Amino acid sequence: MTFVRSLPPRDTMLAGIDAAARLPEHDRPGAVAAAIQAFAADPALLEGLDCPCCPDRYVRHLLHSDPAGGYAVVALVWRPGQMSPVHAHRTWCAFAVHHGALTETYYSQDEGDLPVPAATKLLMRGEGSHGPADPALIHRLANLSCRTAISIHCYGVAFDRFGQDVNEIHAA
Repeated sequence: MTFVRSLPPRDTMLAGIDAAARLPEHDRPGAVAAAIQAFAADPALLEGLDCPCCPDRYVRHLLHSDPAGGYAVVALVWRPGQMSPVHAHRTWCAFAVHHGALTETYYSQDEGDLPVPAATKLLMRGEGSHGPADPALIHRLANLSCRTAISIHCYGVAFDRFGQDVNEIHAA
């Protein structure tokens, strides 16, 4: 997929995400990830937006919500030491690091149904990950660095449904 850079980077990225989100469901996560990763490292991506952090937890800032409710794009701001819960996704998702670095840890489930770390990947600026809705794909994102990180995420549900339709929590 080729992305034209005639618009500001955020608008071009969102147009690419919109086109990718209309593909058949099995192709969406990878295509949306490609659209995000094509612009994630651009320093001007969030230009003009106020994306403050929170001392207690990572914060989501809405960048775009599909009018039809099929997906939403958010910027997550992570202070050092902040992390997501251990979770799987109830919907497809894709993300990339815009600023800083994040560590993604993948988990398997032991015989007692508890998540056990299985692999870790350091994601630098412009790098990301994606996946379908799959209760077996369990992971955690964490900012283990000494500076604030920002990542761009797209989930296959409307923003107002994030609380109940995105994460299936396995451990805090």
